[in-house]
Amino acid sequence: MRTLLSPSDLAGLARALPAWRVGAQSLERELVFADFSAAWAFLTELALLAERHDHHPTVETTYNRARVRWTTHDAGGITALDHRLAEATDRLAAARGLPAHPGAPTH
Repeated sequence: MRTLLSPSDLAGLARALPAWRVGAQSLERELVFADFSAAWAFLTELALLAERHDHHPTVETTYNRARVRWTTHDAGGITALDHRLAEATDRLAAARGLPAHPGAPTH
């Protein structure tokens, strides 16, 4: 079983991952793409990332938006793996020209 992050670790995550909502149980980010195809292409890459790590996010999508939620269910909250995969999600998004955090300019 993976170890939950401590409250001080979670506070650090809020600073390290400005685009993410850091809750008690999960990390969540909403991404906005140009259109449905761009959102779906991103989600395909995210699925391959998740498979490589055998750790799968909860994903909700509507047209050009995708909400990604990372949590470790068997640990009951956020672990270091969730943190690493949130960072990897940000890299996938940046590679598609999305801003690093809400309100930031695109590339």
